[in-house]
Amino acid sequence: MSVQERKERERAGRERLIVATARELAEQQGWDAVTTRRLAERIEYSQPVLYSHFRGKREIIGAVALEGAAEMAAALRSATSAADGPRARVAALARAYLDFAERNPAVYDAMFQLDGGLAFAREDTPEPLKDAFAALLESLGEVAGDGVHPGVFTEVFWAALHGVATLTRAGRLPPEYAEQRVALLVDRLAVL
Repeated sequence: MSVQERKERERAGRERLIVATARELAEQQGWDAVTTRRLAERIEYSQPVLYSHFRGKREIIGAVALEGAAEMAAALRSATSAADGPRARVAALARAYLDFAERNPAVYDAMFQLDGGLAFAREDTPEPLKDAFAALLESLGEVAGDGVHPGVFTEVFWAALHGVATLTRAGRLPPEYAEQRVALLVDRLAVL
């Protein structure tokens, strides 16, 4: 291994450590607790080392969001691959999405609530975000209905899921109706 390869591997390892530490701190104490000073203390590197990887908290949030998008896409695909038939796939997708949001609140916030400097729904949208949307579209596109653009249907269904996830986390929706909400989304929005 060349010196350059070793340095690149070490740099990538530091970036992974910074992102993992930011995620951990955000999940434990919220994003307000994530500062470059605290990250530097936790990973035992100086703040200038952090700034050599990320220009600031916004870019760290973006890196967490990209990592989260890849994880969410994998979770959605895993859930839908085991389902039999369109209705079961859409229900599995909805449950997996809501479960991801519940289990990873800080990551979910990085993906959809906070400014991570990422472009959505544009040509320059990063691949992990495009792939997360594709994971939704794979199951939802088949149930959009005649004359309905599959991408637009996926956006509307995703918006409904996001609303349910956000309102549930905020304590605005009673948890005992979680499964009924999924059934309503599937039965009323999807053409099965």
